Amino acid sequence: MSITDSPRLHHTVTAIVVSHDGSRWLAETLDALLGQTRPVDRAVGVDNGSRDGSAALLTGVLGPNAVLTLPRSTSFGQAVAEVLDRLGPAGGREWIWLLHDDCAPHPDALQNLLWAADQDPKAAVLGPKLRDWLDRRLLLEVGVTVDRTGRRDTGLEAREFDQGQYDGVRNVLSVSSAGMLIRRDVWDEVGGLDPGLPLFRDDLDLCWRVRSAGHRVQNVTQALAWHAEAATRRRRRITVSGDHPRRLERRNAIFVIMANLPFRPLMWALVRNMFGSLLRTLLFLVAKQPANALDEIVALGSVLGHPVRLIKARRARAKGRKQNHAAVKRLFTPPGAGYRRLSDRMQSYLAGTGFVESAGRHHAVAASQEEDGEELLTDAGTMQRIFGNPGVLLFLALAAVTLVAERGLIGGVRLGGGALVPVIGGASDLWDLYLEGYHQAGLGSDAWAPPYVAVLAVLSTALFGKTWLAVSVLLLGCVPLAGLSAYAATRSMIPSRWTRVWLASSYALLPVATGVVAAGRLGTAVVFVLLPVYAALATTLLTDEGRGARRAAWGLGLLLAVGTAFAPLVYPLTLVLGALAALAFPRRGVAVSVVIAFGVPVALLLPWLVQVLASPGRLLLEAGLHQLALVDAALPAQSLLTFSPGGPGMPPLWVTGGLISACLAALLMRRNRMVIAIGWGVALFGVLVAILVSRTPVTSLNGDAVAPAWPGVPLAFAATGMLVVAALTADRIVEFRAAGGLRRVTALVVVAVAFSTPLFAAGMWIVKGVDGPIDGNVPDVMPALAVVNSGHGERTLLLRTREDGLTFTVLRGRGPLIGESDIPMQQGARERVGVAAAGLVSGRGGDDARVLAAYGVQFVVVAPPVSPEISQALDSQSALARMSLSRELGMWRLTQPIATVPAPAGDPWHGRWLWVQAAILLVVSVLAAPGSRAADGYATPEPSESSRELASR
Repeated sequence: MSITDSPRLHHTVTAIVVSHDGSRWLAETLDALLGQTRPVDRAVGVDNGSRDGSAALLTGVLGPNAVLTLPRSTSFGQAVAEVLDRLGPAGGREWIWLLHDDCAPHPDALQNLLWAADQDPKAAVLGPKLRDWLDRRLLLEVGVTVDRTGRRDTGLEAREFDQGQYDGVRNVLSVSSAGMLIRRDVWDEVGGLDPGLPLFRDDLDLCWRVRSAGHRVQNVTQALAWHAEAATRRRRRITVSGDHPRRLERRNAIFVIMANLPFRPLMWALVRNMFGSLLRTLLFLVAKQPANALDEIVALGSVLGHPVRLIKARRARAKGRKQNHAAVKRLFTPPGAGYRRLSDRMQSYLAGTGFVESAGRHHAVAASQEEDGEELLTDAGTMQRIFGNPGVLLFLALAAVTLVAERGLIGGVRLGGGALVPVIGGASDLWDLYLEGYHQAGLGSDAWAPPYVAVLAVLSTALFGKTWLAVSVLLLGCVPLAGLSAYAATRSMIPSRWTRVWLASSYALLPVATGVVAAGRLGTAVVFVLLPVYAALATTLLTDEGRGARRAAWGLGLLLAVGTAFAPLVYPLTLVLGALAALAFPRRGVAVSVVIAFGVPVALLLPWLVQVLASPGRLLLEAGLHQLALVDAALPAQSLLTFSPGGPGMPPLWVTGGLISACLAALLMRRNRMVIAIGWGVALFGVLVAILVSRTPVTSLNGDAVAPAWPGVPLAFAATGMLVVAALTADRIVEFRAAGGLRRVTALVVVAVAFSTPLFAAGMWIVKGVDGPIDGNVPDVMPALAVVNSGHGERTLLLRTREDGLTFTVLRGRGPLIGESDIPMQQGARERVGVAAAGLVSGRGGDDARVLAAYGVQFVVVAPPVSPEISQALDSQSALARMSLSRELGMWRLTQPIATVPAPAGDPWHGRWLWVQAAILLVVSVLAAPGSRAADGYATPEPSESSRELASR
């Protein structure tokens, strides 16, 4: 049935136009009112103390007898109520049509609204579809709802265009007062707009009361109006309240929820608002938006601090509130939408826009740089937004490759082997290890625990206390994490998404990555993931100005501290490159930013960093064990030139041939000569450092191994420089392809050769699997028999036979925690215990057992395989009694009493420095946080007349 054929009731319509300094929109609004295909029966204008000629404009169009002038402090609801008090009822079914001065209805808007009213006699409030005043295709509202914290929700995506996707008559919780059509008898029944809500949420409160009274609220999308949202966007001064609009909006949002909910849902909403407001306040502070944080907490306090007002409001809304709540509840924001909003805010925060509060504003008015026509490419939902992103698809593909390649490691009982100490314990054990002033493990030590223990403790805490899960994510998941990191970090440098996909996949599957997993090198794994972020932050530091560069400096310093804690070599490498970059690109403020970036790690890592510098060889080591079997003693030159650091898990050298070829091809390009020179400079610097590192013998922390250092970190630096060079010249490949002929063929060959590196690397890794000493089912190094008998702190001497001799480890009631192997023991005690252990194994006798007893050693355990010579030598010692002996395990007990070694008093400055460290970390984290690009999320600059005219076209 068409509109003209639908049955009509005898309707009378009274239009009320309220203006307040809105002359720039009022003329068009009045023209639209008088141009309705179904004319209004009465039209009244109210001017709330305008100073821009709005009153004269109203008088000239409607006549002096149809215009009421009120003070500037009058709210919209008070103005409408004043008109209705003076204006008697009309005949028939009277409707009140509320119009803002910045809301222009379509010529057939009123006709369509009345038609919808005829179709449903229970409809008491109807509202039009609202579009943006400037961009007339942009949707603002097709009805409004809220969640239980009062957050306003239009249900629209950011910058969603009207393509008829919401057409129809929709039952909604609320419609905007801009263009609202409401029956006068219902208005009188519910009491109209609440004068206590002068601005924001007054329409939601009215529609909620109408719903509670048993009537319906509908949005009629056939009716159309354009709205400028002048008050929300701060395009005119707000005089009805002295509070900031953000504070006023949030206060009214909480008030409306608490005034209209039944008692039991009210209690839950109260708890949610209290905790939610505290959390949002904290997030605003982290995002460096103190004004927003103050508004959030003051808004909550202003509602809870006036209980009498809230009680009166609830009493006035008591009728029908509980009986009709089930119908109202179905119109609330679905629970899952709240999590999506939180996800969007986190994405905005990480993108640098901060935790900008969108509640009370229309999703569609967010600023955008999209060009005309790109709205059709905008995602329509979470799934499309996630799985339509090449970075996410790359991450999933790399994760799938990793799962297949690491099939032998997943699901095991205990991860360990190679450089990785078998992972035991939980987050609380790591916290204890990092915070204690004296370490009872081993022979005892008062040295500082490595700071990476604190990083693992934080991550383990976030992962429900599971240290094994934290290590698995960082080590076993380093390939997909590095790919995602490289893709995201190069966003500002490389515009082409598919070029970034190639760069990220090639980087993630470098031989360094597969070698890291195979050898259990947790330190290099973390640095490998962070290295692209270092490059992105350094680029921002050198090219941006003001706050952006300074924020990048703090962020780089914080992440550089994390990387240095895992692999100290990162710091001198980045320090040299940073100093050279600052000299090559002098700019105001760069020197200060560089000092911040390299000063933060020193401040955060003291005094552990002093311990490292006291033994310079430790700069070349990383988190975990240093063993000869994990490196190539004589790494050939071709391995270094193909970014292969040697050791377990290395693919054939030809796998990276495609990457090398693509980088060499970049030398033939005439453009970007400076960029190519810088990239090749970084690559050559990394290779030279790798040569030095691979030729430098380093003694392990406790002196049980001497072997060359592993050059994975400098080769990762070198590969990063080469990849950036090739990616930044990829635009020439596109030009060659478009040129046709031989150039097109050349471009296709270069692309195929370049992509051969990640494809071959992934294929080889899948076929071979993780080929190295790391294992998912490493046995516990501490025998259960020793654990059971070590209830009072007795120590166990664990002996291992290796190709380069016999090594020993002292354990205390359990296996070593991750990080304990990087705590230096007291040198004299270790030497004496080492001499005693060698004497026992050789069968020398003498005072060896007494030396062990003096250090609290109760048990001697020989790790498999147990050789007959060692077992016979230990059996020959009168001070030892055999407890267990097999090919897999040998265990002896000292027969003489052992000494109880008391823990010495800790350094009183240890705990104080930890508090200082925590304070520095907090300050640096806040300064490094992305924050907000705009000081006020409500302020929107007024477009020029030309842009306004262009948008209307």
